[in-house]
Amino acid sequence: MAKDIDSIFFDITPEIQELALKCEKNNAIDKELYTKYEVKRGLRDLNGKGVLAGLTNISDVCASKIVNGESVPCEGNLYYRGYNIKDLVKGFLAAKHPGFEETAYLLLFGELPNKKEYEDFRKMLADRRMLPPNFVRDVIMKAPSHDMMNSITRSILQLYSYDNKADDTSIPNVLRQCLNLIAQFPMLMVYGYHAYNYRRGEDLFIYAPKPELSAAENILMMLREDRKYTKLEAKILDMALVLHMDHGGGNNSTFTTHVVTSSGTDTYSTMAAAMASLKGPKHGGANVKVTQMFEDMKAHLTDWENDDQIRAYLEALLDKKAFDKKGLIYGMGHAVYSISDPRADIFKRFVKQLAKEKHHEAEYALYEKVEHMAPDIIGEKRRMYKGVNANVDFYSGLVYSMLDLPPALYTPIFAAARIVGWSAHRLEELKNVDKIIRPAYKPLAPYRDYITLDDR
Repeated sequence: MAKDIDSIFFDITPEIQELALKCEKNNAIDKELYTKYEVKRGLRDLNGKGVLAGLTNISDVCASKIVNGESVPCEGNLYYRGYNIKDLVKGFLAAKHPGFEETAYLLLFGELPNKKEYEDFRKMLADRRMLPPNFVRDVIMKAPSHDMMNSITRSILQLYSYDNKADDTSIPNVLRQCLNLIAQFPMLMVYGYHAYNYRRGEDLFIYAPKPELSAAENILMMLREDRKYTKLEAKILDMALVLHMDHGGGNNSTFTTHVVTSSGTDTYSTMAAAMASLKGPKHGGANVKVTQMFEDMKAHLTDWENDDQIRAYLEALLDKKAFDKKGLIYGMGHAVYSISDPRADIFKRFVKQLAKEKHHEAEYALYEKVEHMAPDIIGEKRRMYKGVNANVDFYSGLVYSMLDLPPALYTPIFAAARIVGWSAHRLEELKNVDKIIRPAYKPLAPYRDYITLDDR
């Protein structure tokens, strides 16, 4: 009986294959119709510029400037509440304190904290780094998933049941919920990972977070059995969290946050929807694809320094003859940036330091070669509407691997940062817009008269 049930639920039978073909046939839309009706596929024009769908004070992605009345590409810049991310990073590095908490305060409340506000906010987050009684046993340890994004999303939805004001969407209550989730997220992530490994026969160790440690330090401490990490490791992970914290209102998961918030639903459902969006390999899951691509590349190259071999492999990627045969060089190109991704530029300066500490200089050199060669090869192979450059995912996967973070946590690390941005955007949507987001789709199917079943 069990086998029959499995076949019903999990097998792709010939009947399903046949119905799937019918789905594909009757869902197909001629691509020329998008041009005819001026539909912006992906809510973007050919140059990658997004359709204006809202207003935000939280962050700005700048990839062009006006010259002689025309918009031309420029070096990319990212602004949090009007502050250039490059200046923010320079500031907290010079002050020698972690940047996650300071930047989270800025995004949530719209201004940089003074020293007292900074310390009070750090303590507020530290006090909230706890889960409900028995939550680890009753939720996280039960039916752990091999995919941590799904595991964390389930945990977020379950936290709804422990909140006696779960459906209250007033600003004070939503802020309370968001602060809780920001503080709790590292534990949902790390504990979920340990629970899955325990089910696979590995030792289980669950460490409580330490109030004196930063978010990045707690992640490394809770993840490692010996609880040890270097200052450089903590600094670079902290920087990764800052760089991934927000990226304008139009990125897929943040736009999802606005859309779902506009329906009037609760905070837990909103964050779960954003998590589902970020999981996708075209969004937060891209860093995993980069590392997998490089592992495949290294397996096929006999000489990592041979430009001809590297070029041949990259051409094979674009020709759908290598790796996953999708025709993509992962980590190259961005929906907005055409000259440079400021997050990648900042990250790269510190990747080299970490590569030296971890004795990964050869691997870093290979990444550099691909970064320099890929844009030209893509330009030769593809019809380009804008420039191509390395994005933040290109180096983040390498950083996470050098930090000995398991690939299963690459995208959750992204989410641990981006949940701050989602929270800020949810609060902004609740404050300013009382209208459900509902864009239009042009119907193409002709109207038809119903024919009874016996007459078909």
